[in-house]
Amino acid sequence: MNTQTTPSPQFYLTAPAVCPYLPGEMERKVFTHLVGPRAAEMNDLLTQGGFRRSQNIAYRPACEACRACVSVRILAGEFEPTRSMKRVMSANRDLIATVQPAQPSTEQFALFRRYLDDRHQHGGMSDMSALDYAIMVEDTHVNTRLIEYRIREPGSGLSKQPQGELIAVALTDMMSDGLSMVYSFFNPKYEKRSLGTFMILDHIDRARSLGLPHVYLGYWVKGSPKMDYKTRYQPQEQLMARGWERSLPSATDSDD
Repeated sequence: MNTQTTPSPQFYLTAPAVCPYLPGEMERKVFTHLVGPRAAEMNDLLTQGGFRRSQNIAYRPACEACRACVSVRILAGEFEPTRSMKRVMSANRDLIATVQPAQPSTEQFALFRRYLDDRHQHGGMSDMSALDYAIMVEDTHVNTRLIEYRIREPGSGLSKQPQGELIAVALTDMMSDGLSMVYSFFNPKYEKRSLGTFMILDHIDRARSLGLPHVYLGYWVKGSPKMDYKTRYQPQEQLMARGWERSLPSATDSDD
């Protein structure tokens, strides 16, 4: 007798496309839809298996001749910041972070557009509209939150809706074993604050305070300089053929 009450997910394979990370390479992805009452459970299992979420889609690379994309997750409980990371935390001690529902705002979109126009003018997201941004945030069937980072105004206190300039936002999935950073963006005007680094450090602290062991960073792409930053957060695990394995930092991962 078939006791299965919900259908198993169906997986699909994309057509080959130009790889955005490695010149001369083509990429393919396997994907499935994250919908229905089991979406959160499935998202946990798939993320632990090397998938990433984008809206209601979970995907992972399925390239025929390349294995450069490696899923990485930080071991939050064992993490110790380097001296330069401590300087980043100190430089941003005037920020206040609030966790919001996965609901877009015009203020967020203005910051998102500023980030894209400065950092990703020719990327796949460069022409995203306000509607596209709203779909990116709202089209989720899992436990997703927005974390807003604002410069605290003098005398503003700890109000539930803090005022101050919004300078960074992280779209984050709250999972059973950690936090998955789906997408983050920030005001490029504040380059000296290293806001990308700060948001990762903040997520590590949040995971630790919640008793969660991992912060999922998505894919490290071997040979892609713009992805090298992900190996700086040690200790971490990388998903290999035999499962999650603790990585050994290289000399270039060291920091002053």
